[in-house]
Amino acid sequence: MIQIENIHKQFAKNKVLKGVNLNIPEGGIYAVLGPNGSGKTTLIKCVLGLVIPDEGSISILEQPVKNQWKYREQINYLPQIANFPGNIRVRELIGMIKDLRSKPGDERSLIGLFGLEPFLNKKLANLSGGTKQKVNLVLTFMFDSPVIVLDEPTSGLDPTAMIVLKNLIQKERKAGKTFLITTHIMQFVEEVADQIVYLLEGQVYYTGTLSGLLEKTGQKNLEHAIAHITMEKQNA
Repeated sequence: MIQIENIHKQFAKNKVLKGVNLNIPEGGIYAVLGPNGSGKTTLIKCVLGLVIPDEGSISILEQPVKNQWKYREQINYLPQIANFPGNIRVRELIGMIKDLRSKPGDERSLIGLFGLEPFLNKKLANLSGGTKQKVNLVLTFMFDSPVIVLDEPTSGLDPTAMIVLKNLIQKERKAGKTFLITTHIMQFVEEVADQIVYLLEGQVYYTGTLSGLLEKTGQKNLEHAIAHITMEKQNA
């Protein structure tokens, strides 16, 4: 599904990615974790074509992405911060994104799931952060694409919306979708992720199951495992 081979990326003198190799097969939920500055966001942006690697190659659905753009039609993307003009109404934004994607979008059920009916005619500037995030989730999930990339998807969500999101992710996973998720909420990762990719200083420190990472670090949960890795690196 997604093949990442020997990816390097440097900004000025800062080497962000240092030979990342990663094979993500079709189907499943992959949590991309790591401390600040580990290269998570840069790696995701390389997959999306928003950052061009200095070295290495990326293929999606067995097609190289270099100098290509149509492959992005196969990806749904939730950015960490989605900045839309504040004077646009929710209904207008949904229609605009459907026009831009030029593919059918099934937003009706998602609007109901996230309880957004009362907000459809409201301007984005008048919405709370959590409601804006629900709108962004509708924009992400309303298209039928094989790859879904979620950058901090739980930001601002209340407990009810969190449950809706987790159920939605599991539903799409059962339909064969492949997820790449970045988040700082370790409990969320424990509940939804099939595989963990842990980046450290621009390299893949670990890829595998949660149970495998706990065994590797000798810890009882993901939060303690991450803390153990960080302290081990600091004391090295």
